[in-house]
Amino acid sequence: QLVESGGGLVQAGGSLRVSCTASGRTFNTYGMAWFRQAPGKEREFVAGISWSGSSTFYAESVKGRFTISRDNSKNTVYLQMNSLKPEDTAVYYCAADRSNIVTNTIRVEDTGYDYWGQGTQVTVSS
Repeated sequence: QLVESGGGLVQAGGSLRVSCTASGRTFNTYGMAWFRQAPGKEREFVAGISWSGSSTFYAESVKGRFTISRDNSKNTVYLQMNSLKPEDTAVYYCAADRSNIVTNTIRVEDTGYDYWGQGTQVTVSS
């Protein structure tokens, strides 16, 4: 089970950190990612991190502004979002990929993920 937290309302240019905590003992073998879905749009990949934390990958739209990290001792993955823009407004979902420990590939398609959280709303006002 994945549970997101930390969403909210922030002004453009501000920062926000969302977290995703997993239950179970196998979190440290999963690749993790953040996706987002804005109203009327398809869900899109935002950032991903390998099971060990040694590799990360970002969508071009957030590169240089967002940072994904994980703390395996806390079963938690984070997304630090800086310099937020109104177009970052969306429901943010975390997702887990069970195969990452074998493939070491950060998937950008949502079909590559096995578990999903319920989402947390991030709203950026202009």
